[in-house]
Amino acid sequence: MSQHPLKVFEKLDPELLNAVLQSDTFTFTDGALPKKFKLLIAMALDASIGAANGVKSLTAQAMAAGATKEEVAEALRVTLYIRGASTIFTAAHALEDVF
Repeated sequence: MSQHPLKVFEKLDPELLNAVLQSDTFTFTDGALPKKFKLLIAMALDASIGAANGVKSLTAQAMAAGATKEEVAEALRVTLYIRGASTIFTAAHALEDVF
């Protein structure tokens, strides 16, 4: 993806875009859970709904925040346990260029 997925809202509804971006900052700031764990949770949730682009993006962000390949894999194991095999197929498709 060459541009931000919400770029269209810069002109359509900048106030909405600003609210989403503030929510992103609020959500993924280190707190009781480190940022990398929050991003791994989000990555697992995207895998569970079939959002391959989200899995790819969130994995990259989690790794930039310090997550390891092993942590990515273990988060996906939990997703498999809770949501089933389709999550692993989504993750495999999303991550073939990452690893």
